[in-house]
Amino acid sequence: MNWNGIAQFFADHWLELAGTVTTVLGIWLTTRRLLICWPITLAADVLYLVVFYRAQLLSDALLQVFFIVFTLYGWWHWWRGVRLEGEVRVEPLAMSSLLLALAAGAAGSFVLGELAKRLHAALPYLDATLASYSLVASWWQARKHTANWGLWIVVDLIYIGEYLYKDLWLTAVLYAGLVALAVLGLRDWRRASAAA
Repeated sequence: MNWNGIAQFFADHWLELAGTVTTVLGIWLTTRRLLICWPITLAADVLYLVVFYRAQLLSDALLQVFFIVFTLYGWWHWWRGVRLEGEVRVEPLAMSSLLLALAAGAAGSFVLGELAKRLHAALPYLDATLASYSLVASWWQARKHTANWGLWIVVDLIYIGEYLYKDLWLTAVLYAGLVALAVLGLRDWRRASAAA
């Protein structure tokens, strides 16, 4: 690929590139439990809403709408915790809550899959399942549960294959990086939990 080809690639994929950069920065700041992660994540959510809509990954596009809501909630919830406790503290996740959330993810997979199929989305059931469990992971992240990182690792690994299949190469590379960040987040949040 020559310089013109590289320049054309970035011109054609600038939105995906901007989403990639803001997502990496937002997730890295989340692993550090820094409140600034939320406005940066909000920007990434909006950018990827457009990217996924253009790729006709409708469950992922809809997922970004939910991510925007969860991001606003997480921002408020973490900010409240910082005001009351002086820092973002990791919260334990009860087994009953874990099982309920996983069951909700399964139900959401079916409902979103049926909707996506009716809308003629690409990969409707796979995309819906990943979107549904991403909502579970996002909820756990907003609620400051360490379990969010383990679920993100599984979901993001599967997303890599989906994005490669849909020729979203930058996004596939992004999700490989997100797996590494999730491993880092899991380690750091476990340490924070043990220190509390």
